[in-house]
Amino acid sequence: MDNIKIIFFDIDGTLIDMNKKKITDRMLETLKQLKKQNIIICIATGRSPIALPHFEKVEFDAFLTFNGSYCFSEEDTIYKNPIPTSDVYRIIENSNELNRPVAVATSNKIIANGKDKDLVEYFSFANQEVIVADEFDKIINHDEVFQLMLSSRKEDYSQIMKNTRYSKIAAWWDRAIDIIPSSSGKGKGIEKILKYYGLNKSEALAFGDGNNDIEMLKAVGWGVAMDNASNELKSIADEVIGHVADEGIYNFCLERRLI
Repeated sequence: MDNIKIIFFDIDGTLIDMNKKKITDRMLETLKQLKKQNIIICIATGRSPIALPHFEKVEFDAFLTFNGSYCFSEEDTIYKNPIPTSDVYRIIENSNELNRPVAVATSNKIIANGKDKDLVEYFSFANQEVIVADEFDKIINHDEVFQLMLSSRKEDYSQIMKNTRYSKIAAWWDRAIDIIPSSSGKGKGIEKILKYYGLNKSEALAFGDGNNDIEMLKAVGWGVAMDNASNELKSIADEVIGHVADEGIYNFCLERRLI
């Protein structure tokens, strides 16, 4: 893997054990050592920019957020692709029919029109609270919405997406979903970031664990699934490595002499 110049990391279940909800010292050291090897390191997550974790003495080079709908570096906005307002309205109406509250995310805030147990737990993975605000209608009317989040099981997907044209579901948990533009996804975000840095697919590596990482693993030269990953992700991965709780990424990077 001498040609690897950029690595993309999912957060929840990949960089961070969802049970412990914190990064290990070994994983922090891995990220620092990759930087010392002049490898570009990037976050690739369904989280919003305001929900990104801050790791001590680790500076990521780029951030793929909202499952690829909003990508940026410290200096530049690399790519942004909001959900058309017509679909935002439709999804909220469909969710109302199911009595499901919805959270909407702009580049700098997340607010909801209500909350339920599953949505609250979903937000807790990123150490966030569901904020219910009166300005919900104002936000969806005037701001760019990059992602919607709500509690849902698979059997409700078709009802929630009924009569939408430009959106799709990106799910990594079985009790809640992210909804993003149909023309987005982690794969699209990676394409934009590789172009930004003047790199090609063969020079990129990615680690993930959820179904929303499928496009990401396909967009790089070597796609790696954690042992705790979904069966769907494992089936398309180039390689399956150790569990996030067993320092899977650290051991992989050590064995492949990336650090």
